[in-house]
Amino acid sequence: MTNLQIGDWIKGQSADGELILGYIDSVNEQEQFAKVIVVTSDNNEAVGRRIPILQKQLKKIPNAKVTNIEQLRFLIDLALETGDREWFKELSNKLNSMKKLVDDVK
Repeated sequence: MTNLQIGDWIKGQSADGELILGYIDSVNEQEQFAKVIVVTSDNNEAVGRRIPILQKQLKKIPNAKVTNIEQLRFLIDLALETGDREWFKELSNKLNSMKKLVDDVK
């Protein structure tokens, strides 16, 4: 089992069998569960909710390797949608750096 940390993006299955994609809001190592903010699910009522899920039901999603401006814009939209200011700032800085590189080449 991967050691899950706050902010990790995960995919998994809730106790009710719902497929979820979201990120870790808190971790309780002693009881072996994590509270997950659900970003997408096959149960629309779960989206946006904070739900506890056993860690063994979760799989960490590897960090994406962003290679173009369109990918960054998509991730920036996701950061805005989830309210993750720190991630938004990080992505915006990367986008500005990419734009500057493109402008310098022109």
